[in-house]
Amino acid sequence: MTLRYEPGDSFAHALDPRTKLAVQVAFAAAAFAHTTVPGLAVLSGVTGLVLYGARTSPVSTLREVWVLLPVLVVGPLLQGLTLSAPYFSFVEARFPALAAYRTLLVLLVAAAYVRTTPVRDSRAAIQRTVPGRAGRFLGTGVAFVFRFLPVLRRDLSRIREASLARLGDRRPLHERMRVVGLGGLNRAFDRSDAFALALRARCFSWNPTLPPLSFSAADLPALGVAAALGASVLL
Repeated sequence: MTLRYEPGDSFAHALDPRTKLAVQVAFAAAAFAHTTVPGLAVLSGVTGLVLYGARTSPVSTLREVWVLLPVLVVGPLLQGLTLSAPYFSFVEARFPALAAYRTLLVLLVAAAYVRTTPVRDSRAAIQRTVPGRAGRFLGTGVAFVFRFLPVLRRDLSRIREASLARLGDRRPLHERMRVVGLGGLNRAFDRSDAFALALRARCFSWNPTLPPLSFSAADLPALGVAAALGASVLL
C-alpha cells in the first residue's frame, strides 16, 4: 500500500469527501484538545474504526511514514534526559510522548483519507466548502500536493537505492544524508519545472469543471462521528 488514492469498495470510499474532511478536521481538533491518557485511548479506538472502514493497514501506513517516526520518538527521549541520577525522567517525557502519540493518530486518520479519496474529489470538496478565490487556491494547492508528494517520495527512494548499490552504506552518516538530501532537492526542482511546463501545456484552469458531489445515507453515521468529536472539543 502506498500513501495515495487507491480505488476500492470500502465504506470510506463511498462517503462524500466533505464528510471525510469533516471527520478528519474534527478528529485533529479532538486530538489536540484531549491530551490525557483516557482521551487518547478513546481516540485510538476511533482511529481503529476509521482504518477498518477504509480497509487501511496501520502497519503499511507506518511503513509509508517511517521517516517521521524517529522524530516522534526522539522528542520524548530528549525531553526526559536529565544531567543527574536517574538520568531519565518519565514525568518530563510523559507530555511529549502523549503529543507524539496523538500526532501519530492524526497521521493514520489522514492516511485513510488519502487512500480513499480521489484528488479531484478533494479539490471539489474544498472549493465548495470554502467560497471564492480562497477556496480555489486551497483546492488547487491540495491537488498539487497530493500529486507531487508521491513522485518526490519515489525519487528519494531511488536515490537511496542507487547510493546503496554503490556501497553508500559504508559512507559516514552525514555523507549519506548529504547525498540523499542534495539529490532529492535537485530532483524536486527538476520535477517542479516539468510540472509547471505540463500545467501550461494542458492549459491549466483555476476554475475547472469539478466532479459532482452528493451526500447519501452512508454519510450520516460518519457525520455523527464528526459531530461527536467536535462537541467533545467544546465540552
